[in-house]
Amino acid sequence: MEFISSLNATLVDLIGPLGPMIILGTVGVIMIVITVTLILQQPEDPMAKLKKSVQSPSSSKEPQQRLRQGERNEQLQKFASFLEPKDVATLSKKQLQLRQAGYQSKDAVRIFHFAQFALGILGLIAAFVYLVLLGGGEGFSSNKMMIYFIVPGAIGYYLPTYWVTRRVEMRKEEITSGFPDSLDMMLVCVEAGQSLDQSIVRVARELHASYPALAQEFDMVAYEMKAGKDKVTVLNDMGERCGVQDVSSFVTVLVQSATFGTSIADALRVYAAEMRDKRVMRAEEAANKLPTKMTLATMMLTVPPLLIILVGPSVHSITQLGNMGVNR
Repeated sequence: MEFISSLNATLVDLIGPLGPMIILGTVGVIMIVITVTLILQQPEDPMAKLKKSVQSPSSSKEPQQRLRQGERNEQLQKFASFLEPKDVATLSKKQLQLRQAGYQSKDAVRIFHFAQFALGILGLIAAFVYLVLLGGGEGFSSNKMMIYFIVPGAIGYYLPTYWVTRRVEMRKEEITSGFPDSLDMMLVCVEAGQSLDQSIVRVARELHASYPALAQEFDMVAYEMKAGKDKVTVLNDMGERCGVQDVSSFVTVLVQSATFGTSIADALRVYAAEMRDKRVMRAEEAANKLPTKMTLATMMLTVPPLLIILVGPSVHSITQLGNMGVNR
């Protein structure tokens, strides 16, 4: 006990009040890094290796990018126990959110949680380097030191969540703004004699330059239809993946048209006209909001100069009269 007390006192004298806590945190980070390194260097299970060799295709023409993807999946598979939520509902919700953000990989959830873990650790390491090694925390109290340690780690941990949420919003805005144009082009293709599958492929090709997110969704629909997946399932998956009400309504229109055997061209014509009207209404709504948003800025930029112009001469005259009275 005396040795521990003397060691604690020595650390407090050398580093500060948080000396023991800093040393324990550093040791914990080092142990985490060593554990991750040992897991990565574990030899592959012979049974898993045999199973992979049996299931792997015999063709040697597989692209290098797919090989790299397979190696990355294998590395992430070792951490699947804590890089994926245990609850199936939570896992499905996170997968849907990442798909709505444009990340369609099967390992998107694992990469997301790995990014959270890595950025959180980097934030703690950066705080340790700045506060302890570079001496930026000299004179700080214990509470302030703790806050300066926790805040960078929390920022690094929640940064992927903010990025994904922002990506989802931007992607939904892009899909919403480009959807009326895609319906017009699809209507032209269908009325020209093309099938729905061919029109989707053509519309996706034309939209790549202006609306890449919407073109990606149409490409995925076209690929799934070519693979033989049920058309109704493919369209419903598109509506769920986009997360936009206009796309979900469009999917409902197409499914009902295919179910009742009505003309797809007539349904597209009516729905495209409705989407054009809706786009005009959104533009009018944004224009009507503009004066309200400009009110505060207008008051801040015009009222102070106006007060200076109107009240300034009076204030100057009062000041001069006061000075004259003092001189008398």
